[in-house]
Amino acid sequence: MNIWILALIILVIAIFMTMTGHGGGNFFVIALVLSGIEMHVAATTGQFILFTAAFFAMLVFGKKKFVEWKLAVFIGVLIGISAFSGGFFSDYVPGKTLKLILAVFLFFIALLMFKPVKKDANQVLKTGWMYWNIKSVDKNNVYPVSLILIVPIVLGFGFVAGMVGISGGSFLVPLLVLSCRVPMKNAVGTASTLVAVSALAGFVGHTLSGHFDYRIAIPVAIGGAIGGLIGGSIAIQTKPKLLKILFALTTLVAAIIMAYKVFIH
Repeated sequence: MNIWILALIILVIAIFMTMTGHGGGNFFVIALVLSGIEMHVAATTGQFILFTAAFFAMLVFGKKKFVEWKLAVFIGVLIGISAFSGGFFSDYVPGKTLKLILAVFLFFIALLMFKPVKKDANQVLKTGWMYWNIKSVDKNNVYPVSLILIVPIVLGFGFVAGMVGISGGSFLVPLLVLSCRVPMKNAVGTASTLVAVSALAGFVGHTLSGHFDYRIAIPVAIGGAIGGLIGGSIAIQTKPKLLKILFALTTLVAAIIMAYKVFIH
Protein backbone atom coordinates (compact mmCIF):
# COMPACT_ATOMS: atom_id res chain seq x y z
CA MET A 1 0.00 0.00 0.00
CA ASN A 2 1.19 3.51 -0.80
CA ILE A 3 2.53 5.13 2.37
CA TRP A 4 0.52 8.34 1.89
CA ILE A 5 -2.73 6.41 1.42
CA LEU A 6 -1.90 4.63 4.68
CA ALA A 7 -1.23 8.02 6.30
CA LEU A 8 -4.71 9.16 5.19
CA ILE A 9 -6.28 6.06 6.76
CA ILE A 10 -4.35 6.74 9.98
CA LEU A 11 -5.58 10.35 9.90
CA VAL A 12 -9.23 9.21 9.82
CA ILE A 13 -8.68 6.71 12.65
CA ALA A 14 -6.87 9.37 14.71
CA ILE A 15 -9.80 11.79 14.36
CA PHE A 16 -12.28 9.33 15.86
CA MET A 17 -9.90 8.08 18.54
CA THR A 18 -8.83 11.53 19.80
CA MET A 19 -12.44 12.74 19.73
CA THR A 20 -13.27 10.19 22.40
CA GLY A 21 -9.98 10.03 24.31
CA HIS A 22 -9.46 6.36 23.45
CA GLY A 23 -5.93 6.57 22.13
CA GLY A 24 -6.58 3.86 19.57
CA GLY A 25 -3.25 2.05 19.59
CA ASN A 26 -4.90 -1.25 18.66
CA PHE A 27 -6.60 0.31 15.65
CA PHE A 28 -3.36 1.89 14.43
CA VAL A 29 -1.47 -1.40 14.69
CA ILE A 30 -4.23 -3.31 12.87
CA ALA A 31 -4.16 -0.79 10.00
CA LEU A 32 -0.37 -1.03 9.75
CA VAL A 33 -0.31 -4.85 9.81
CA LEU A 34 -3.08 -5.13 7.21
CA SER A 35 -1.04 -2.84 4.94
CA GLY A 36 1.79 -5.38 5.03
CA ILE A 37 4.10 -3.92 7.69
CA GLU A 38 5.96 -6.42 9.90
CA MET A 39 4.42 -6.83 13.38
CA HIS A 40 7.33 -5.52 15.48
CA VAL A 41 7.72 -2.46 13.25
CA ALA A 42 3.94 -1.99 13.30
CA ALA A 43 3.88 -2.06 17.12
CA THR A 44 6.65 0.56 17.36
CA THR A 45 5.10 2.73 14.65
CA GLY A 46 1.68 2.41 16.29
CA GLN A 47 3.10 3.78 19.55
CA PHE A 48 4.70 6.68 17.65
CA ILE A 49 1.41 7.50 15.91
CA LEU A 50 -0.43 7.21 19.22
CA PHE A 51 1.97 9.66 20.85
CA THR A 52 1.79 12.25 18.06
CA ALA A 53 -2.02 12.08 17.78
CA ALA A 54 -2.55 12.31 21.55
CA PHE A 55 0.09 15.04 21.95
CA PHE A 56 -1.45 17.34 19.35
CA ALA A 57 -4.93 16.65 20.71
CA MET A 58 -3.59 17.53 24.17
CA LEU A 59 -2.38 20.91 22.82
CA VAL A 60 -5.88 21.65 21.53
CA PHE A 61 -7.61 20.60 24.76
CA GLY A 62 -5.01 22.32 26.95
CA LYS A 63 -5.40 25.63 25.13
CA LYS A 64 -9.16 25.57 25.81
CA LYS A 65 -8.64 24.49 29.45
CA PHE A 66 -10.10 21.01 29.02
CA VAL A 67 -7.15 19.23 30.67
CA GLU A 68 -7.38 18.64 34.42
CA TRP A 69 -3.65 18.71 35.15
CA LYS A 70 -3.85 17.71 38.83
CA LEU A 71 -5.83 14.59 37.99
CA ALA A 72 -3.53 13.87 35.04
CA VAL A 73 -0.41 13.91 37.24
CA PHE A 74 -2.04 11.91 40.05
CA ILE A 75 -3.47 9.18 37.80
CA GLY A 76 -0.42 9.25 35.53
CA VAL A 77 1.92 8.31 38.39
CA LEU A 78 -0.34 5.42 39.43
CA ILE A 79 -0.64 4.15 35.86
CA GLY A 80 3.10 4.41 35.31
CA ILE A 81 3.82 2.25 38.36
CA SER A 82 1.12 -0.34 37.69
CA ALA A 83 1.65 -0.57 33.90
CA PHE A 84 5.38 -1.11 34.41
CA SER A 85 4.61 -3.87 36.93
CA GLY A 86 2.08 -5.42 34.56
CA GLY A 87 4.58 -5.49 31.73
CA PHE A 88 7.23 -7.01 33.99
CA PHE A 89 4.96 -9.87 35.12
CA SER A 90 3.22 -10.38 31.74
CA ASP A 91 5.01 -13.68 31.09
CA TYR A 92 3.33 -15.29 34.10
CA VAL A 93 -0.25 -14.99 32.79
CA PRO A 94 -1.52 -16.50 29.49
CA GLY A 95 -2.09 -13.82 26.84
CA LYS A 96 -5.51 -15.20 25.89
CA THR A 97 -6.69 -14.98 29.49
CA LEU A 98 -5.67 -11.33 29.71
CA LYS A 99 -7.32 -10.45 26.41
CA LEU A 100 -10.54 -12.17 27.43
CA ILE A 101 -10.61 -10.29 30.75
CA LEU A 102 -9.97 -7.03 28.91
CA ALA A 103 -12.70 -7.74 26.32
CA VAL A 104 -15.30 -8.38 29.05
CA PHE A 105 -14.14 -5.28 30.95
CA LEU A 106 -14.41 -3.09 27.82
CA PHE A 107 -17.90 -4.46 27.11
CA PHE A 108 -19.17 -3.45 30.57
CA ILE A 109 -17.47 -0.05 30.30
CA ALA A 110 -19.35 0.56 27.05
CA LEU A 111 -22.66 -0.31 28.72
CA LEU A 112 -21.91 2.02 31.64
CA MET A 113 -21.06 4.90 29.30
CA PHE A 114 -24.45 4.57 27.58
CA LYS A 115 -26.09 5.49 30.90
CA PRO A 116 -26.54 9.21 31.63
CA VAL A 117 -24.55 10.67 34.53
CA LYS A 118 -26.81 12.06 37.21
CA LYS A 119 -25.94 15.55 38.36
CA ASP A 120 -26.33 16.06 42.09
CA ALA A 121 -26.79 19.77 42.72
CA ASN A 122 -26.76 19.17 46.48
CA GLN A 123 -23.61 17.07 46.49
CA VAL A 124 -21.76 17.28 49.80
CA LEU A 125 -17.98 17.08 49.49
CA LYS A 126 -16.47 14.59 51.90
CA THR A 127 -13.28 15.28 53.81
CA GLY A 128 -10.60 13.13 55.39
CA TRP A 129 -7.50 11.26 54.28
CA MET A 130 -9.59 8.97 52.02
CA TYR A 131 -10.95 11.89 49.98
CA TRP A 132 -9.36 14.52 47.75
CA ASN A 133 -11.55 17.33 46.46
CA ILE A 134 -9.78 18.73 43.41
CA LYS A 135 -10.59 22.15 41.97
CA SER A 136 -11.10 22.14 38.21
CA VAL A 137 -8.63 23.95 35.97
CA ASP A 138 -11.18 26.75 35.39
CA LYS A 139 -11.84 27.01 39.18
CA ASN A 140 -15.60 26.62 38.59
CA ASN A 141 -15.98 23.00 39.76
CA VAL A 142 -14.69 20.67 42.45
CA TYR A 143 -14.20 16.99 41.64
CA PRO A 144 -14.74 14.54 44.54
CA VAL A 145 -12.01 11.90 44.34
CA SER A 146 -12.47 8.91 46.65
CA LEU A 147 -8.91 7.64 47.05
CA ILE A 148 -10.09 4.34 48.51
CA LEU A 149 -12.05 3.76 45.27
CA ILE A 150 -9.86 5.38 42.60
CA VAL A 151 -6.42 4.11 43.64
CA PRO A 152 -7.26 0.36 43.54
CA ILE A 153 -9.16 0.75 40.24
CA VAL A 154 -6.31 2.63 38.54
CA LEU A 155 -3.64 0.27 39.87
CA GLY A 156 -5.66 -2.80 38.88
CA PHE A 157 -6.52 -1.77 35.36
CA GLY A 158 -3.13 -0.16 34.83
CA PHE A 159 -1.57 -3.52 35.73
CA VAL A 160 -3.76 -5.37 33.20
CA ALA A 161 -3.20 -2.67 30.56
CA GLY A 162 0.55 -3.01 31.03
CA MET A 163 0.32 -6.79 30.63
CA VAL A 164 -1.73 -6.58 27.43
CA GLY A 165 0.23 -3.62 26.05
CA ILE A 166 -2.46 -0.94 25.63
CA SER A 167 -2.46 2.74 26.60
CA GLY A 168 -5.45 2.57 28.95
CA GLY A 169 -7.49 5.32 27.26
CA SER A 170 -10.49 2.98 27.18
CA PHE A 171 -10.80 3.04 30.96
CA LEU A 172 -9.46 6.53 31.74
CA VAL A 173 -12.44 8.41 30.30
CA PRO A 174 -15.14 6.38 32.14
CA LEU A 175 -13.06 6.51 35.32
CA LEU A 176 -12.96 10.31 35.17
CA VAL A 177 -16.61 10.69 34.14
CA LEU A 178 -18.27 8.09 36.35
CA SER A 179 -16.04 8.11 39.44
CA CYS A 180 -14.71 11.68 39.57
CA ARG A 181 -17.69 13.46 37.97
CA VAL A 182 -15.43 15.17 35.43
CA PRO A 183 -17.34 16.63 32.42
CA MET A 184 -16.97 14.55 29.25
CA LYS A 185 -14.86 17.07 27.33
CA ASN A 186 -12.47 17.52 30.26
CA ALA A 187 -12.25 13.75 30.64
CA VAL A 188 -11.32 13.33 26.97
CA GLY A 189 -8.71 16.10 27.20
CA THR A 190 -7.19 14.68 30.38
CA ALA A 191 -7.16 11.14 28.97
CA SER A 192 -5.38 12.40 25.85
CA THR A 193 -2.61 13.80 28.04
CA LEU A 194 -2.19 10.49 29.87
CA VAL A 195 -2.27 8.51 26.61
CA ALA A 196 0.49 10.73 25.16
CA VAL A 197 2.76 10.06 28.15
CA SER A 198 2.02 6.33 28.10
CA ALA A 199 2.58 6.06 24.34
CA LEU A 200 5.88 7.96 24.52
CA ALA A 201 7.18 5.54 27.15
CA GLY A 202 6.07 2.57 25.06
CA PHE A 203 7.61 4.02 21.91
CA VAL A 204 10.98 4.56 23.58
CA GLY A 205 10.96 0.97 24.83
CA HIS A 206 10.15 -0.43 21.38
CA THR A 207 12.72 1.83 19.69
CA LEU A 208 15.49 0.63 22.00
CA SER A 209 14.71 -2.86 20.70
CA GLY A 210 15.58 -1.68 17.19
CA HIS A 211 12.17 -1.79 15.53
CA PHE A 212 11.85 1.85 14.43
CA ASP A 213 11.69 2.59 10.69
CA TYR A 214 11.53 6.36 10.15
CA ARG A 215 10.62 5.92 6.46
CA ILE A 216 7.30 4.45 7.56
CA ALA A 217 6.84 6.20 10.90
CA ILE A 218 7.21 9.84 9.85
CA PRO A 219 4.58 9.92 7.03
CA VAL A 220 1.94 8.04 9.05
CA ALA A 221 2.73 10.08 12.19
CA ILE A 222 2.00 13.23 10.17
CA GLY A 223 -1.43 11.75 9.50
CA GLY A 224 -1.80 11.00 13.20
CA ALA A 225 -0.79 14.53 14.21
CA ILE A 226 -3.27 16.14 11.81
CA GLY A 227 -5.95 13.71 12.97
CA GLY A 228 -5.20 14.63 16.59
CA LEU A 229 -5.61 18.33 15.86
CA ILE A 230 -8.86 17.79 13.95
CA GLY A 231 -10.25 15.27 16.45
CA GLY A 232 -9.51 17.52 19.42
CA SER A 233 -11.09 20.52 17.71
CA ILE A 234 -14.22 18.54 16.78
CA ALA A 235 -14.54 17.16 20.32
CA ILE A 236 -14.55 20.67 21.79
CA GLN A 237 -17.44 21.62 19.48
CA THR A 238 -19.40 18.39 20.03
CA LYS A 239 -22.13 17.95 22.62
CA PRO A 240 -20.94 15.90 25.64
CA LYS A 241 -23.86 13.46 25.28
CA LEU A 242 -22.83 12.63 21.71
CA LEU A 243 -19.20 12.22 22.79
CA LYS A 244 -20.29 9.69 25.41
CA ILE A 245 -22.24 7.70 22.82
CA LEU A 246 -19.29 7.74 20.40
CA PHE A 247 -17.00 6.59 23.20
CA ALA A 248 -19.36 3.74 24.10
CA LEU A 249 -19.63 2.62 20.47
CA THR A 250 -15.87 2.67 19.84
CA THR A 251 -15.34 0.81 23.12
CA LEU A 252 -17.74 -1.90 21.93
CA VAL A 253 -15.76 -2.20 18.70
CA ALA A 254 -12.53 -2.54 20.70
CA ALA A 255 -14.14 -5.26 22.87
CA ILE A 256 -15.29 -7.18 19.78
CA ILE A 257 -11.81 -6.97 18.22
CA MET A 258 -10.23 -8.21 21.44
CA ALA A 259 -12.72 -11.10 21.68
CA TYR A 260 -12.06 -11.95 18.02
CA LYS A 261 -8.35 -12.25 18.77
CA VAL A 262 -9.13 -14.68 21.61
CA PHE A 263 -11.71 -16.98 20.02
CA ILE A 264 -11.11 -16.82 16.26
CA HIS A 265 -7.77 -15.35 15.24
